[in-house]
Amino acid sequence: MEMTSTRTIAAPRDRVWAALNDPAVLMQCVPGCEGLVPDGVDAWKIVLAAKVGSVSARFTGRMALSDVRPPEGYTLGFDGQGGAAGFARGEAKVALAPVAGGVATDLSYAVKAQVGGKLAQVGSRLVDGAAGKLADDFFARFAAAVAPPAAEAEPASLAPAKSRAPAAQPWIRYAAIALMLVILAYLYSRGTR
Repeated sequence: MEMTSTRTIAAPRDRVWAALNDPAVLMQCVPGCEGLVPDGVDAWKIVLAAKVGSVSARFTGRMALSDVRPPEGYTLGFDGQGGAAGFARGEAKVALAPVAGGVATDLSYAVKAQVGGKLAQVGSRLVDGAAGKLADDFFARFAAAVAPPAAEAEPASLAPAKSRAPAAQPWIRYAAIALMLVILAYLYSRGTR
């Protein structure tokens, strides 16, 4: 199985790089990830629950980085066993490039993988479809996790007008006091008749 794509992430390259190397971020972004613990330098043991067609399995495996070039990219090797469901192994080459004046990042990847066991019997269309959905889910979660806060994301000139606190707008306070005085005077005049 081979899969290549480029996704644009609305965050600077340094932030995307940091998130791609943060196990806590990856664990929340990888669909079905149940565990991700360090296993040496630039390596992790992973536990992942996945379903491909009619085959459901809990995969345990190892991921390791090589050819690391901060913050440009790396190669991620993986090997996972899913018991009777089969196995998956391969590598993904990941590259990061700044775009839009550095406020966004193109994340490109090329994955080559082999699957065996029941997974291989399911058929390449189902495996490819499941891999594509897994990638879509991951990138939706990842983009949300690394996106800058709303105030940082929009330049002040493009941000919607924000209401200021009443204390910052003294004329509103004076108008409110004047309106309350008018209402009190009206109620007082009605009560004295």
